[in-house]
Parts: sequence; C-alpha cells; structure tokens
Amino acid sequence: MTHPPIDALPAREHLLLGLTATVLDVVIPVYNEETDLEPCVRRLHDHLSATFPYGFRITIADNASTDRTPEVSARLDDALEEVTAVRLERKGRGRALRTVWSHSDAPVLAYMDVDLSTDLNALLPLVAPLISGHSDLAIGSRLARSSRVVRGPKREFISRAYNLILRSSLAARFSDAQCGFKAIRKDVADRLLPMVEDSGWFFDTELLVLAERAGLRIHEVPVDWVDDPNSTVRIVRTATEDLKGVWRVGRALATGALPLDRLSRPFGTDPRDRELSGVPGGLARQLVGFCVVGVLSTLFYLGLYSLFRLGVGAQVANGLALLVSALANTAANRRLTFGVRGRERAVRHQAQGLVVFGIGLALTSGSLAALEAAAGGSGAGGPSHGAELAVLVAANLAATVLRFLLFRAWVFPAGREGGAIVDGPSAAAVRGTPAGGASAGGVRARGGPTSVGPTGGPATNGVPANGVSAGGGNRFGRDYAPSTSPRSTR
Repeated sequence: MTHPPIDALPAREHLLLGLTATVLDVVIPVYNEETDLEPCVRRLHDHLSATFPYGFRITIADNASTDRTPEVSARLDDALEEVTAVRLERKGRGRALRTVWSHSDAPVLAYMDVDLSTDLNALLPLVAPLISGHSDLAIGSRLARSSRVVRGPKREFISRAYNLILRSSLAARFSDAQCGFKAIRKDVADRLLPMVEDSGWFFDTELLVLAERAGLRIHEVPVDWVDDPNSTVRIVRTATEDLKGVWRVGRALATGALPLDRLSRPFGTDPRDRELSGVPGGLARQLVGFCVVGVLSTLFYLGLYSLFRLGVGAQVANGLALLVSALANTAANRRLTFGVRGRERAVRHQAQGLVVFGIGLALTSGSLAALEAAAGGSGAGGPSHGAELAVLVAANLAATVLRFLLFRAWVFPAGREGGAIVDGPSAAAVRGTPAGGASAGGVRARGGPTSVGPTGGPATNGVPANGVSAGGGNRFGRDYAPSTSPRSTR
C-alpha cells in the first residue's frame, strides 16, 4: 500500500460505534425562531428516536436571537435528554456550525434548517455512508432527478443559477450547494474547518468546494423538499456575499494558498492503490496529467511561435516562444500533474524547469538548424513555414518525453506523495493543533443554553456547562461561557 503524506487522513473505515454513546450530532442553527423551534425540534427528536439505531444528540445553536428563542431552547434542553442548547452572541450560520462541530464528541456531524423543509426520511441515508466509511461528506440535493421539490420559480432560478456559477467558475461537480441538509465525519471536519474562512451562508459552499478539490468523497442524497414561505433569508444580500466568496475561494485555489494535501486519503483496500512490481506509484495519473498539459503547452507554444515569427527570425521566435511556454508548462505540471500546492519551492522549481527548457531549446534549435542546412539556408530559398512547424512538432515530442522523465526524477521527485509539499508554514501551523481543536476531558452538562459572548468570561455558578472541561478550563474557547442557571449534569 502507498503511504499517505504527513498529517494526511487515514484510509476510510467503518466507525467503531461502541466507543461512543453519541454517534450523530445534528445541529440546528436558529435566529429568532421562537414560534417554529419547539415543534420542529420535537418532530426531529421523535423521528430520530423511532428510526435512528444509534445514540444521537440535537444541538440548538442560537445565533444571537433577540426574541424568546433562548428561553425555548433552554426549555427543550431541560425537557429532552438528547437536546442541548448553545448560544452565540454573534450571528452567522457558518459560525454556529464551526463552533458546535469543532467541539462535538460525535463521530458524525450534521445540520439541517429549523423549518425542516427536507423530508426527514432522508436523514438516515444521509449519514449511513459516513458511518460505513464509504464517504467523507454527504449532502441533500434538491436538483437530483429523483428529488421532489415544491418551491416558487424565483427560488428555483436562483438555486440553479448559483450552482451553475459554481460549476463554471470553481469546477464544482456536486449538484446542490445550498440545501440545508448536510453531514460530515468528525475526523474530516477537524481538518477541513480551519481552512474555511466564511462564517455566514457561504460556509457550506466553501466547505464542499475545498473537500472536493482535496479529493474527498461527497455522497449526494435526493431529497423531498418543500419551500418555507416564511423564510427570513435575504436573497440579494446572500447572493452578493456568495459571489464574493466564490471569487475569494477561486483565487486561493488558483494560487495554491490552501494546504489541501492535508485532506488527502489513500484508497485503502482499493486495488488501484496496490503496489505493482516495476510500476512506480502514481505513474498512470501523472502521465495523463502530463500529456494533457503537454498538448495545451504545445498549442500555446506554436501560437506564440507563429506570432513572434511575424517580426523576428525563426531561431529568436523559437527561443521566445519556448521560454514563455516553458514557464507556463512548469507551473501547470507543478500544480496539476505532480500535485504541488503553495508557493514554497516555486522559484526553485521554475529554475529547474528552465534547465529542462534549455535542453528542449537545444533539441528544437538543433532541429531548425538541421532543417535550414538541408534546405540551403534561411533566406528566400529556405524551408517553408509548414516544414518548420512539422520539424518543431517532432522535436517537441522528443523533448516532451525527456521533460517528463526529468520532472519526475529531478524537479518533482518521489517521496513527497506525488510531489505535494506538506512541510510549509500553513501545514505546520495546523499540525500543531490538537485534533478537534479542543482539549480532552470535556464534560457534557445539562444546562440551559451555553452562552457565547465577546468577553468569553465563564460564569461563576460552579456548574460545568456543555463544553467546559472537567478541570474548570473552557473547552469551547474564549467565546464560550457556561449558562447562568444551574442544571443537573448528564
């Protein structure tokens, strides 16, 4: 088997469910939902109690509500053993999910909108692939062919247009980024959440794009979905923020600013990952990537040569075209063929690429010189432009084979998991963070909503609240404080 890079995720395995009493933690982010909160939570609780075969928790994440939502949350926390309330003093669905997911002890994490627009019969199919080890994330899709959706034309158009933008700009392959019905494995969330910047509605889109780019498996479940006519989502403002998020994530992906190699997974027992004698690991994938980049680079080179040839001689045009295309070729192969992300060693790789370029220049220039000598010079009786291009194509094919061998053995040698650099500052910073981002030994407590405020100072009621460590430390970080009303410890 191949070995994953440092800090990469291990191969997927079936969850060892006997190690934890709570397998699933369903988060419901709410803001001013005093009317709908209790009936929806009780409905979800009844459904899970009747259909879910493992231990579960429902966490109400109150996003700084100004109505009676905190009181309703506290009442549900007291009345239902599997319900926990958490309060944040700042708004943002992404902030709520990040906070609760980061400190949850459940191996499978999920969230859904409080209106329960999605049919709950899709919940078990949503989390089953995560429990079995088949997938890393799972999403409900309203745009799948077998989905049944009831909503107005305005929201239908906006949803499809948004997902079209994601497909065209970020090359996303998942079908529905905005459905409020998603799940993720805890081990994946611990690695992925530190890379997600957004704290609002774009949070889950960014989460999915990064997961997909890192090669994680996303399972889609067709859902039955009925639009909530009383939704308080501000469509124009949300769309504007989403477009800003698309630009930011696209730029980060293009520059290699994200250490996505930390999210890579080996295939596990997949036969494609087995070592074969005499066949270097990753060779087939690298050959395909190199050929694709090579074809595009050759077309780019020929276009540049034809352009430069309008004003200068054949040798000068060849040198300039080869130099520009070589820089582009090295950058493309670095990112796409050998999987190197980030700026570290980028200058060194380009310098080595220029050495390879020099060898290619010698081959192509020598071929042109030989053609001119055979045709009797480069003047009026010299070779035709078509003959020059034919010779250059043949010479470039030979140079391409040599370039791949040099790239693989010298510029991007094996030993870094396909060339991916994992010892940069970003990866090192994240490596120093404990899994889950929280200290061990947390004590779950019954208590009304856990408060999250800007000061972060713990209340002094002496009762450990949800997320507070047994030693008195605040496991939820500086934004958390226990509830001011004591509750019995679970």
